[in-house]
Amino acid sequence: MSLKDRITEDMKAAMRAKDAARLGTIRVLLAAIKQREVDERITLDDTQVIGVLDKLVKQRKDSIAAFQQAARTDLVDKESAEMKVLEAYLPQRLSADDVAAEVARIVKEVGAAGPGDIGKVMAAAKTQLAGKADMGMVSAAVKAALK
Repeated sequence: MSLKDRITEDMKAAMRAKDAARLGTIRVLLAAIKQREVDERITLDDTQVIGVLDKLVKQRKDSIAAFQQAARTDLVDKESAEMKVLEAYLPQRLSADDVAAEVARIVKEVGAAGPGDIGKVMAAAKTQLAGKADMGMVSAAVKAALK
């Protein structure tokens, strides 16, 4: 079963259970997937769906940070709940040590030498680690590796 099919089945289950919060979040996710499919005239595979999920999770994290600064705990709770639903569809993330090891391997593979090669390493890391690791963590590891 593809990830998109699993999300659709979960939406149906949320409808049956009358779980409005979960249903709303899943509908937002399916709308984002459909929007990308229509825009690019393609059918998304699991890797591309994970990319959409990553984008939505990042949006939630940014919103949570903004709402915390504004002391809006009600909105922080809402965004946190949505983020939990979205993260359930993401694969297990690499730990910081695993990310550093992967980045070191990519640096060696690409032949990067200094800070000028950050873009080259990030491009390779993005293709190899997309969906497996938080790209903010990857970026920090690349910068540390190329000091």
